[in-house]
Amino acid sequence: MPRRSIISMAWVLLLCSAGACPSRAADAGGPIRVGAVLPFSGGVELYGQQAKLGLDLAARDINAAGGILGRPIEIIYADDKTRPEAAADAMRSLVEKDGALAVVGPITSRNLNALVPLAESSKTPLLYATNYEGGKCSRYLFAFGAVPNQELGQLLPYMTQTFGNTYFLLGADRVWPHQMFDIAQPLIEKLGGKVVGTKYTLGTETDFSPLIKEVAASKAKVLLFALKGDGMDFIRQADEAGLLKDITVAFLGLSEVDLGIFRGKGQNMVTVVPAVAASDDPSVKAFVAKARAAAGAGVAVSNYVMTHYNTLIALKAAAEKAGKLDKEAIIDAMAGLTIASPTGPVTLGQDHHAAMNMFIARTQGSELVQVRALGEITPQPGCSLAGR
Repeated sequence: MPRRSIISMAWVLLLCSAGACPSRAADAGGPIRVGAVLPFSGGVELYGQQAKLGLDLAARDINAAGGILGRPIEIIYADDKTRPEAAADAMRSLVEKDGALAVVGPITSRNLNALVPLAESSKTPLLYATNYEGGKCSRYLFAFGAVPNQELGQLLPYMTQTFGNTYFLLGADRVWPHQMFDIAQPLIEKLGGKVVGTKYTLGTETDFSPLIKEVAASKAKVLLFALKGDGMDFIRQADEAGLLKDITVAFLGLSEVDLGIFRGKGQNMVTVVPAVAASDDPSVKAFVAKARAAAGAGVAVSNYVMTHYNTLIALKAAAEKAGKLDKEAIIDAMAGLTIASPTGPVTLGQDHHAAMNMFIARTQGSELVQVRALGEITPQPGCSLAGR
């Protein structure tokens, strides 16, 4: 073996022993690896598949346009199993073994809580594209989904004005529902409303009859609903029991991917989202058509597809603004960045959260339909990067 090759191999072995083994992502001209920590099992895999659809579309579009700084992008997927421990293991592997330039995901708040410290310790951008309760500001976290003022702050005034000011809060006994309801209660009271009942489910319920009777007995006009995953069958049972004739559901986090679970039940439920697939806007129609051409005509296309698509478009724009594939330079370039999206511009503020157009929508048939365009809503994440 030539002496130069032996020396090169020795350097590689030395770097690997120090935990800095070069990855294929670092090879000149090789693919740029981006990790994706998403649920493909564990109860919320519908949203993992929607996220994957958005990322696959973005990667295809980016590569067709010449990649990022002339190099193709490659997405490496890892199943977080909807568990924090699995999410953490997945991110460590993606960063340390696969050399991911950035990581997209997860979906749940519990898993986000597990990944932010890893993003900070590995100094790797974490691109989070799900609506959440806010409160997380980190140099290494960028949030592309809605925070409470963009969702609750728009939904509650509409519900109070349109349907009534008495609320029953129903959610899963998890991080996101608890924190969203803690934020909702003072907002409801400020609007002159009243919370007449609050309940959290354990995820083991199959017969929701007792809970349906409890909600009915409260005489609430609005059911603020944050019961995703295993509890979604509540809607069908509540509709069949007649509850939804007397109460209107304000559904946090509702999207088109959920609607098949209801089997035609749960009409006229209201939500606030960053995209409505049934929109007549030409840009949205083109995006939805592209997604269905890739995944199949019958596949639901939700805002999860679009927000995850946006993560890679922003990564490309930031890398090209920085002029190099350096994590710290990309983070600096992404703060304040504006990208084009199917629903209009998305701007990542200095707090790393996204200002974007939002829409009130309701369930109609097998679709969400737009009720009102709210325009661009600037996020109030409840935290700041100042001094960090």
